[in-house]
Amino acid sequence: MKAFQDYYPENVAQCYGCGSNNSHGHQIKTHWDGEETVTFFTPEPYQMSVPGFAYGGLIASLIDCHGTATAAAAMYREQVRAMDSLPPFRFVTGSLHVDFLKPTPIGGALEIRGRVKEIKGRKVIVEISVLASAVLTARGEVIAVQMPESFGSKPGE
Repeated sequence: MKAFQDYYPENVAQCYGCGSNNSHGHQIKTHWDGEETVTFFTPEPYQMSVPGFAYGGLIASLIDCHGTATAAAAMYREQVRAMDSLPPFRFVTGSLHVDFLKPTPIGGALEIRGRVKEIKGRKVIVEISVLASAVLTARGEVIAVQMPESFGSKPGE
């Protein structure tokens, strides 16, 4: 099954967190799991803050990109459209809020879950949970805003 990110148009598939065309990025892959979305990510030792624990910026970026991917998939679902239909839905972050509840350990896969809280016009609000070994370590909220089709173009094009 293709991940949400596999449907991103080439001109916007460079995102550090979720772009399939960014070989240095996280390259997360998000799928539906019932009414929630899920992705898994295993932090590397170089992504630590203090020995044994993930850097908070990493956690924030995972919440961010999982949220915008969830927003796109939710908009397709709401409009009863296939994810490869045109025009494409692509979202950027309008607001990102993160609560760090416990240190997030390095050494295993993190489970990142999203739940759509609201869809209103070009805006989707997504609640995200980060779990390490089934323990909630962070939660966040992403306000994702649908970007115009021209946004992924290079300046001057």
